[in-house]
Amino acid sequence: MTDTAACTDFTALDLPRQVIEELTRNGVTTPFPIQAATIPDALAGRDVLGCGRTGSGKTLAFGLPLLARLARGRSTSGKPRGLILVPTRELAHQVRDALRPYARPLGVRLGDVVGGSSYSRQINELRRGVDVLIATPGRLTDLIEQGACALGDVEMSILDEADQMCDMGFMPQVSELLNQIRPGTQTLLFSATLDGDVDTLVRRYMNTPTTHSVDPPVSQVTTMEHHLLKVLPRDKNRIVTQIAAREGRTLLFVRSKHRADAISEQLVSVGVPAASLHGGKSQSVRTKTLAKFREGRIQTLVATDVAARGIHVDGIDLVLNVDLPNGHKDYLHRGGRTARAGESGRVVSLVAPNQRRTARRLLSDAGVRAEQHLVNPGDALLADVTGAQEPSGVPWIEPPEPPRANRSRRPQRGRKSHPRRRGERRSHESRSTPQHR
Repeated sequence: MTDTAACTDFTALDLPRQVIEELTRNGVTTPFPIQAATIPDALAGRDVLGCGRTGSGKTLAFGLPLLARLARGRSTSGKPRGLILVPTRELAHQVRDALRPYARPLGVRLGDVVGGSSYSRQINELRRGVDVLIATPGRLTDLIEQGACALGDVEMSILDEADQMCDMGFMPQVSELLNQIRPGTQTLLFSATLDGDVDTLVRRYMNTPTTHSVDPPVSQVTTMEHHLLKVLPRDKNRIVTQIAAREGRTLLFVRSKHRADAISEQLVSVGVPAASLHGGKSQSVRTKTLAKFREGRIQTLVATDVAARGIHVDGIDLVLNVDLPNGHKDYLHRGGRTARAGESGRVVSLVAPNQRRTARRLLSDAGVRAEQHLVNPGDALLADVTGAQEPSGVPWIEPPEPPRANRSRRPQRGRKSHPRRRGERRSHESRSTPQHR
């Protein structure tokens, strides 16, 4: 096992010269702990089990060794040599975009197959030949059943955020896909937790993996604060509005698509640049909404648990649980959207009097110690904890999208947004479409 203390620079790792040069051009010189720990073992051909929360740098930890391995060769039509399985469409696109700059100089072709996108485009891309396929389990299963893809040539497979895939019910499909890969193929699995179905995947498909656990669980992240705000039901909507109007990038969690749409429209009507994100949105709308949030064109995103599993945006400094999650794992996944990559963040939950016992049990199961406060709308304490403030009251109209040439390719981490608030217009994003696989 590589001494992680010695790997303080990417040049100390045995990566291709082209990758090192591209990392340097991007200003990336020092690997995150998970990268320093796992890249040497992955390059050596070992199975790797990485335990780290979202935002710990896992994408490059598995992606760079995969690209280095596949740089020597060429995939045939419909038969990728590298496979990355992820739980959500948004994460698939994030992984693709993160690896593309390093794949290009190596001549490695990337492709993605996810629900909500055109079958014909994905089939044509596979037909032309893809070296690394990034896929959600449902759509990949569909394409294999149609004869558009086969996994017999896969040399290296990665399971990213395996715990989320299992939590979302993908365990049977993931198992069926891995059964189609040759036994003994190198496998890398990354997960925030290693219990339950994840442990089954490890025992069934990995060969004496080298284990690296370099990041603490979400509940133990020292840069993350947890707060429980006790509110009266009659005050909840106003408190939500005041918190959403704060400065900075804010993520609100609710339990249903209808709630997400209703709250985002209410926020827009009082001057808060906001949008909703849930499984009822088409893939194109979800992608555009996330881009606007990432680039600071909207400051508040109202999301459901299913959609939120694909939200990987730096600079979210407050997560607000408008509705309590169903269980402690969902609480931890929600909280993992903030305090990423060493940044600070707060997780705030609103609790009515009849929910306090449920909330305490939820936090206990999550291993979280939260400060508890009794707050009213407009309280100085509410502002101290969340940055809450009164919105302008002037309905917000989304400004025209800036010309593509003037848009930044890489959003600034931690960028605070101050969008202009004007007259009212209902966003086209409030229209929903059936969820795709």
